[in-house]
Amino acid sequence: MNRIRNLKHYAAASVLLPAAGVLVWRSELWLLAVFVGWVAAAAAIWIWCERQEQSNRTTRMAHAMQTAAIRTLNHHRHDWMNDLQVLYGYIRMGKTDKAVQCVEQIRERMATESKIAKLGVPSLVTYIQSFRTLTNSLLLDVDIEGELNLSELPLDGERVSNAIVDMINVYRFAVKPGLGEAAKLIVEFDLDEKRLYVTFLFDGEIGDMEEWHQKWKKQVKDTPLKPLEAQQLPERLELQAELGN
Repeated sequence: MNRIRNLKHYAAASVLLPAAGVLVWRSELWLLAVFVGWVAAAAAIWIWCERQEQSNRTTRMAHAMQTAAIRTLNHHRHDWMNDLQVLYGYIRMGKTDKAVQCVEQIRERMATESKIAKLGVPSLVTYIQSFRTLTNSLLLDVDIEGELNLSELPLDGERVSNAIVDMINVYRFAVKPGLGEAAKLIVEFDLDEKRLYVTFLFDGEIGDMEEWHQKWKKQVKDTPLKPLEAQQLPERLELQAELGN
């Protein structure tokens, strides 16, 4: 990658040599022809390097996405295996009531994951589903009231989704590190005829409260999401977006 970037810069800088010759010996037409050809060759090298860099960036992005997808699938597979082992244990011990309770919990989680997958904005869905691969200091849960597809609402779903991801990251990086249980964040989605409501419920400890206030206000500024109240606490932060705006 560095070699390609250096080659591009060398090609651009090399144009100075024939340019200087043209300026010194202006009457020499052959120097002008050399200059034009040199510039064309340097431009061709520059374009080739740009294409190579773009190709390398695309390859790296694809590899990063594939790696993230594999990590996410491994986490989900691990969760399902744990659930199946617990369920199998209850069945072998004849604890029917416990087995039924376990199946109900699995059903509820499947319903939640289905609602997350239907949020309609791939970047938000991918971020939520892969969150466990990003950190161990914060557990993320999502509670969606009814069916919700942000891309079908009369608002800028992409900007709303980006703001939600940014808000989650505010909590993620604000959590005070410790050796105890991980902090927990629940993101609640609710919708009525006029507004979308997004509420952040946090159970944990914030490292720097003043910094947290500054960052969450910065993340929602100039986005469709607005705070319900001027004063917000990390334990319960309520945002809303007007439909039709």
